[in-house]
Amino acid sequence: MAARRSRIPATKYPVERFTLDNGLRVVLTPDRSAPVIGVAVVYDVGIRSEPEGRTGFAHLFEHLMFQGSESLEKLAHFRHVQGAGGTFNGSTHLDYTDYFETLPSNALERALFLEADRMRGPRLTEENLRNQVDVVKEEIRVNVLNRPYGGFPWLKLPPVMFDTFANAHDGYGSFVDLESATTDEAADFFRRYYACGNAVLAVSGDIDVAEATELINRHFGDVEARPAPVRPSFAEPDLTAERRESYVDPLVPLPAVASAWRVPDPVTDFANYLPYVVLAEVLTDGDASRLVERLAHRDRTVTSIGGYLGFMGDPFDVRDPTALLLQAHLPPGGDVDKVLRTIDEELDRLATDGPGEGELARTQARMATHLLRDTDAVLGRALNMAVLEQQRGEPGLLNELPRLVGEVTEEQIRSAAATLRPERRASVQVMPGGAR
Repeated sequence: MAARRSRIPATKYPVERFTLDNGLRVVLTPDRSAPVIGVAVVYDVGIRSEPEGRTGFAHLFEHLMFQGSESLEKLAHFRHVQGAGGTFNGSTHLDYTDYFETLPSNALERALFLEADRMRGPRLTEENLRNQVDVVKEEIRVNVLNRPYGGFPWLKLPPVMFDTFANAHDGYGSFVDLESATTDEAADFFRRYYACGNAVLAVSGDIDVAEATELINRHFGDVEARPAPVRPSFAEPDLTAERRESYVDPLVPLPAVASAWRVPDPVTDFANYLPYVVLAEVLTDGDASRLVERLAHRDRTVTSIGGYLGFMGDPFDVRDPTALLLQAHLPPGGDVDKVLRTIDEELDRLATDGPGEGELARTQARMATHLLRDTDAVLGRALNMAVLEQQRGEPGLLNELPRLVGEVTEEQIRSAAATLRPERRASVQVMPGGAR
């Protein structure tokens, strides 16, 4: 089937790129429509980068970057951003860690000073380390150990699908590993991964490009030049036989199952990866999608089902190896085997017959709407462009994504669905406490 022309237009956010002498890459995307800016710094270090015996270290270090520096006391970052009327945060992902602020545009220099200041070096004291280890441990208690379906499936499914430490380990971390971390290890982690050459700065919103460039050079230009570390290969062979595991969670009220299939490389094989992004939405986005309609409404074998790319749920900020995931919650006494068989039936039907009348177009329109909404905010634009620059050297791809989604063809959806075979599937099932 010939590729049809997309009816979804590309956006036209301007993109200015340059690199400082110390290796820091910069992306600017001006938008003078409102006096607001988004500032994001992305470091090419994530959960997959942390060493064995230090599970959770990438996330721990994200916390340490907020604990002051040689020139600013603890909590000063909070005070300066909030005092200017802004908000801030940071987050750890499989392949990167980001730090970001939304501020009135007259606070641009303040944001640049704060990010450059901690890029020079956080305050890595024993007191700060021990305090933040306790904070991360409490996060694990709240978000995983004491929460129904905690870590399902993003922590529970990778060790079923993958064999290497980098891809399979618990990125939140074990208490033993966290408690044994030292300030020397933290300093080494900073020197290795938090280098200018391993970072991207993006600024979006109400900026004058010439003025912003001058301010960036003023604040970041004298940060010590350190090159990016050599990124190891995290590649693993695809599955050739189905893998399934189950566990009991005493806190969950209902059974649940999650399955995943490997997909093409999101960066080097983007053209073949993109149909899987659309396929996940065709299967599960909205009441009219085929798995929701079949499993939740017609058969009533699940209470909910969702699908997405990447274990942390964002298809355009992940590297290989990654997967298409489907996760479903079942009613009391639900039959996981029946649910998986039905999913196989629907995938076979989609591979044979293709999408129904209007099914693909409806899905593409919804996806484009979500993409446009997420990048309408200046911070969403800065964050996404920073990651696209970091991983692809192509921040302007953000403009093209709605159009590219709209150009995926029915034949590409059929071909993608045909690859999601049981022998390539990894599944993990969670059962209510006391279930056999």
